[in-house]
Amino acid sequence: MPKAPQTPAAPASYEAALEELEQLVARLETGQLPLEQLLSGYQRGAQLLAYCQARLEAVEQQIKVLDGNGIKPETA
Repeated sequence: MPKAPQTPAAPASYEAALEELEQLVARLETGQLPLEQLLSGYQRGAQLLAYCQARLEAVEQQIKVLDGNGIKPETA
């Protein structure tokens, strides 16, 4: 009986996700991976990309809240 695919762990941080994504893209770009690994790599890349986008959106929301509370960046 085949094993069910394991769901990869969530990244520890945005930086860890970005590093894993960069390494994954480099491996995919070689063109040397078997089809199964290409598919699983693409799926993991999509998960990492979604994670990074969600983290960036969350930080953007926090900045908007801070800006709305009177904290503005200095202008030169």
